[in-house]
Amino acid sequence: MGNITFLNPHFFWLFLTIPAAIFWHYYNRNKRDASLKISSTKAFKNSHSLLSKIKPLLFYVRLLALSFIILALARPRSVDVSVKQKSTSGIDIVMAIDVSGSMLAKDLKPNRLEALKKVASKFANDRINDRIGIVVYAGESYTKTPVTSDGLIVQQAIKSIEYDDSIIEDGTGIGVGLATAINRLRESKAKSRIIILLTDGVNNSGTIDPRMAADIAKKYGIKVYTIGIGTNGRAMFPYSKDPNGKFLYQMMDVEIDEGLMKEIAKKTDGIYYRATSNEKLQEIYDNINKLEKTEIKEKKFTNYNEFFRPILLIACGLILIEVVLRNTILRGFI
Repeated sequence: MGNITFLNPHFFWLFLTIPAAIFWHYYNRNKRDASLKISSTKAFKNSHSLLSKIKPLLFYVRLLALSFIILALARPRSVDVSVKQKSTSGIDIVMAIDVSGSMLAKDLKPNRLEALKKVASKFANDRINDRIGIVVYAGESYTKTPVTSDGLIVQQAIKSIEYDDSIIEDGTGIGVGLATAINRLRESKAKSRIIILLTDGVNNSGTIDPRMAADIAKKYGIKVYTIGIGTNGRAMFPYSKDPNGKFLYQMMDVEIDEGLMKEIAKKTDGIYYRATSNEKLQEIYDNINKLEKTEIKEKKFTNYNEFFRPILLIACGLILIEVVLRNTILRGFI
């Protein structure tokens, strides 16, 4: 029946009266009409009156009319439900992503940067009611895309993130990355503003002290979630390039300034996380996604298209036909 529903389906129990009516009709079929006793019916053997064949069908016309009445009582109708959602407390989010050379380390698969891009893309795709911006930093920082509600632009920005020392100075400038992200949010009118700051190293570049940047974030009421990415111990790091421009790797110690990252998070009422694997990184972004919920008002509009009226008209038409035929041309014949 597709999207057809019935308002009063209990009326379908009345269909049990149909077999009872058929039984009663055949049980009393010899008692309804007047009988005439004659010595022989030989004279009537060649009588093939069309009316005599039609009259028994009137009973089935009545049953059909009764069936349509029961169907009309059940109130068939189609239901069309439309939903309108309105964000009541949208969140503006900036992801500040470290793109220094060490992000090419292979302790996450295929490397830290590619693993992050995959997780960040899914996170952005889940935040359909929020605005998202992307900031990348190494020794310097720049805005990849300002905060926007255009999910396609955000996805394209994340996809195009890559390490390129010809565009941005190498190093790890946590302070400049955080400051650029703050600048993207300081004039935001959103009720909630957050920064997800990710790094895999120690602040060793840039002109802005990370703690000072954290103080500015706190002043503007911006919450900062910090993520240190990298395994505990040692990992395969790029240290040089061969003549063909291909990176050369060697085992090196993983060094992340966790004390600084925890301090930034605590100062801004955020949380520090450590991502030591692809799975842990995904878990961290899932956790942030759950913590930062956007309140949504949902309105449902239901439109009903009733079908009982035309069905009832058909039933009335059948009853009228049955009554007219029974009291006119089928009123009496041999």
